[in-house]
Amino acid sequence: MDDIFSTAAPAERDDLQPGAEQKREKQPFMTPVRKRKTVGWLTGFLFALPVILGILIFTYYPAIQALISSMKNNDEFAWFYNYETMFVYDLDTWQVLGNTLLYAVVSVPFGLVVGYFLALAANFKIKGISLYRVLFYLPVVIPGVASGLLFCHMMAALDSNGVFNIILNALGLGELSFFEEASTSMVSLIFMGVWSAGGSMIIWLSAFKNIPSTLYEAAKLDGANAWDCLIHITIPMSTPLIFYNLVTGVIGALQCTTPMVVVGSRFGVNGGGAGNSIYFVAVKILNEFNLTFYNYASAIAFILFAIVGVFTLILFKTSKWVFYGEEK
Repeated sequence: MDDIFSTAAPAERDDLQPGAEQKREKQPFMTPVRKRKTVGWLTGFLFALPVILGILIFTYYPAIQALISSMKNNDEFAWFYNYETMFVYDLDTWQVLGNTLLYAVVSVPFGLVVGYFLALAANFKIKGISLYRVLFYLPVVIPGVASGLLFCHMMAALDSNGVFNIILNALGLGELSFFEEASTSMVSLIFMGVWSAGGSMIIWLSAFKNIPSTLYEAAKLDGANAWDCLIHITIPMSTPLIFYNLVTGVIGALQCTTPMVVVGSRFGVNGGGAGNSIYFVAVKILNEFNLTFYNYASAIAFILFAIVGVFTLILFKTSKWVFYGEEK
């Protein structure tokens, strides 16, 4: 009985013995896998840091400052005063918006079609095709100011030795006014854009090279001709790059400045050409900035930003025609 009711000695445990804390293995603060992930993340962040800082300092900060400036008048907050002035009191607003939208709607599809068929011609497997590709792309290397001055000279009047008018007159077709009159200025400017159509040729050629040749071989076995292959294979398979060029082309056309400034300044008083027929939003912003109307120029810039955003959103919302491959 004494053995039953006697207090048993507690079982000996290693963790209750003196110095047991020293016997335990200390768990590392960071496992090797976690350490590698952290080092990789920090390395990538340090490599991307210059780009991140560049975007924050040179893009977002100026944009925020421009937004604040657009709501000021003589260094005082006036909220929507500049926007009201733009649409109510400025007589040039609707004309520059109309000219800009007209140029974008007409020139972008026209440039896409010309560039696309130019790339098709440069994709033929004939002798010396590399030379033709260089000649097609060469005008893109010429700066915009130089090309603008060049076309001003080539499209000048006959008495000013305009090259195009000399050729037309020699063919008995008379003389065209080109940039001399408001009725032909916009058409001449759109025609001038064909000069740089070879810029998109490189992108189109890359799209053509990525189309499997087996599709063409199978189509030819089914009796398809070159036109059938173009309509049913080449164009559908290159729709992603068509969409890309369409988006970037619209954005570029709405923001286009250099050709308009060069041509418009030569044939107009404010860079808008004859009768302000090629007076664009980007040129309007530049003029207001040169006149030190910084707040008003910032407001116009944000209207242009809104227009670009709306057009881009519409293009993305209507992009169901783009073929990205077979759905899984």
